[in-house]
Amino acid sequence: MTNQDYEQVAPPQESFVEDTAHHEAKRLAKGAASMFAGRFLSFGLQAGYFIFLARLLHNAQEYGLFSGVFALVSAITPYSAAGSAMLFMRYVSTDAKSARVYWGNSLVTTSIFTLITCALALLCGAFGHFLAHPYMTAILLVANCLFSQITVLAGMLLFSLDKLRMSAILNTVSSAARFLVVIILKLRYSHVSAAHWSVALTVASLAAAAYSYWKVYEVIGNPNADLGLLKKRLGEGLGFSFAGSTEAVNNDIDKMALAHFGLDLQNGFYSLAYRVIDFATAPISSICASVTQRQFQLAHKGIAPVMQLARKSLLVSVGIALLILLPIVGVARFIPMLVGPSYSGVVQVLYWLCWLPVIRSVHQLSGAAVTGLGYQPLRTGSQAAAALLSVILNFSWIPTYGWKGAAMATLLCDGLMAVLNVGIMLYLRRKLTLEEQAALPPQQQELT
Repeated sequence: MTNQDYEQVAPPQESFVEDTAHHEAKRLAKGAASMFAGRFLSFGLQAGYFIFLARLLHNAQEYGLFSGVFALVSAITPYSAAGSAMLFMRYVSTDAKSARVYWGNSLVTTSIFTLITCALALLCGAFGHFLAHPYMTAILLVANCLFSQITVLAGMLLFSLDKLRMSAILNTVSSAARFLVVIILKLRYSHVSAAHWSVALTVASLAAAAYSYWKVYEVIGNPNADLGLLKKRLGEGLGFSFAGSTEAVNNDIDKMALAHFGLDLQNGFYSLAYRVIDFATAPISSICASVTQRQFQLAHKGIAPVMQLARKSLLVSVGIALLILLPIVGVARFIPMLVGPSYSGVVQVLYWLCWLPVIRSVHQLSGAAVTGLGYQPLRTGSQAAAALLSVILNFSWIPTYGWKGAAMATLLCDGLMAVLNVGIMLYLRRKLTLEEQAALPPQQQELT
């Protein structure tokens, strides 16, 4: 066959690359859309149940009491599964046969951690009164650290196995169960206390966990724990957990500080506004989850494909976040009409926090590239720095400025994370590109 014949038969390299890129884009879009569909429906149900919950708890002060304890529990929750969700993405997504073992290990660590933290919570309440509401804290630890984590892990495991539709369904299960329970309580009682709602939330979380376990069983069968593998991955998993806890502290220390200083009323409308922001950030979180999984898979091909994906996903997420600004501002004034006049402060809080989706899109997507390249400790460092600054600023500013101090601290610390993560990403791009070039033969180095 002549060179001319070969040129006629062989497909052009550019066409192959374009087809591959097109397939890659479709795959990521499908994953992000599936994740977003589940999270959007989940946040929609959360919005509904928070509206009914706000009325069920009678006023913003009682809601603020619940939010303060829930924020404390949320800061601890990332440790309960020892980073199993990220381990699913890193290892199960590339080796489906390992799913049963990683699923079993996650159930073991989650159960043990929940028992330990509940015992510590009760001890702290009994000796020294370090916790104002130890029993409510213990109840919410069971709900969040055990039952809700099982549901989250089940969804992430199925996502790692490309069971996108079922993963999206499981993303809504907890919210649907809580929404149903709060409706039942509202029909039966005019008002309940924060402690009573904590028990009801635990029951709803148990039902969601049981359903999620059953759906995973249908796909992979019984879990099969491997303590040797658990020990081997424990350090890496705890690293992911520490990263998650620093992010949780950065997100929730403001609610904890408002509760600490007895500003339950302000904490009530501030926490509700923060939930609205979380709902608005759902598209960004969905893109980030899909991109993170793919970054792990691309990392072995080198720095170029990871950075190309990071750049594209960052531009898309920032564009979406900017589009979200106007709806947030537009809907703000209608929220007190839905939940009651004691939440009127939510309007001003949303005017302050409406820039959070834009800032989060930058630090989450740049951070996903850092994690995918295997440099999670650097990303954890930026999150830890932001969390430490958040603790300092919230406890310094809230006594003087109230919720405005919390809002200022949140915007500043999320902005710091965005700057640090982008800086780390650019540093790694230069460092790893130079290392790849140095590893090439001399002839290819001259070409590059």
